[in-house]
Amino acid sequence: MNNLKKEQFYKEFIQREEHFFRAPFNPEIEFYNTIKSGDIKKIKELCSDAFINKKGLGTLSSNPLTNMKYHFVITTALTARYCIQGGMELSTAYGLSDFYIQKMDSCHSTKEISDLHPIMCLDYTKRMQNLRKKNVCSIQVAQSIDYIYENLHSRITVAEIAEHVGLNRSYLSRLFKKEINCSINEYIRNKKIETAKNMLIYSSYKPSEISSLLAFSSQSYFTEIFKKQVGCTPTEFTKHHII
Repeated sequence: MNNLKKEQFYKEFIQREEHFFRAPFNPEIEFYNTIKSGDIKKIKELCSDAFINKKGLGTLSSNPLTNMKYHFVITTALTARYCIQGGMELSTAYGLSDFYIQKMDSCHSTKEISDLHPIMCLDYTKRMQNLRKKNVCSIQVAQSIDYIYENLHSRITVAEIAEHVGLNRSYLSRLFKKEINCSINEYIRNKKIETAKNMLIYSSYKPSEISSLLAFSSQSYFTEIFKKQVGCTPTEFTKHHII
């Protein structure tokens, strides 16, 4: 598989548009994971369609306004839970949840609630992005992290990251280690394994395909690294996390 195709397939998994390369990623899980990951650009895309027009909203009340309020409460509560899983403090997550539910409760139309929804989502997402970078002091390390997230489908080298952020390779390596408390290569491996876990759970990609899509040198190396970090092989992990 050439690099262009790998990039295409990887981005289709991460960005998930209306049509998919393989089996569809659960859109609800994608939505909450996008907030959890602090991906501001993607959450703006996902919120571009009004909440009031969201597909799949069930009927929880015969009253349209009450129905919309119920769905807003559910969405806000789940957003808070996902952000807690991502490292947000309980008090912050639930405090925000209470704040937005109270604001929603004072809305007098479904449009007002629909307009409040992206504001709530973006607030949580921005906070998660800041949390992801809370130990980052320099703009170059922050840019390095963004570059890594955007290029997990390729074999990322320290040299190309250094060139991207405009720093000497050895200096960037020392700076990254100091601020993130691990080497650049360790950070890349960790993020690739995190992505692999999501792909194993929420898609029909096989371990061999994931190994290729995330640019591991071989499937055996992917399995070795995965088992070292997760404690089991990709196949064993999938068996224990079937949705």
